[in-house]
Amino acid sequence: MRVVIQRVRKARVTIENERSEEIGPGLLVLLGIEMADGNEDVEWLVNKVVNLRIFDDEAGVMNKSLLDCKGELMIVSQFTLMAATKKGNRPSYIRAAKHTHAIPLYESFIKKAQALLETPVATGTFGAMMQVALENDGPVTLLIDSKNRE
Repeated sequence: MRVVIQRVRKARVTIENERSEEIGPGLLVLLGIEMADGNEDVEWLVNKVVNLRIFDDEAGVMNKSLLDCKGELMIVSQFTLMAATKKGNRPSYIRAAKHTHAIPLYESFIKKAQALLETPVATGTFGAMMQVALENDGPVTLLIDSKNRE
């Protein structure tokens, strides 16, 4: 499971040109799921995301987490994070999880984040065509892969 985490001042996802979700200051998380991922990846990664100390404290030092500053969270599925680009110029998505495996993990990730934050989480729609707009704060952007946790 891979995430790209961006600290944002605001973010919006528009889903199939119809509905949209927005957040204010907080984190935008782009989530990629592979066939080898399971519930232990969800647990570890959600805890990592909400507890990362990447928000400024009173001294201007990145020392506060999303939980500490009561920031907002948006989670958007993005299978392209699992792209293999070693050979040729056309990415391969063979590692990306099929819908039957990925959707339950995506939904579990959202539910776990909501439970930890004790607040609703903005989301995209799994498998939908989406446009994501954001105002990156910092910029602060991190890439975390649950397979690199040890």
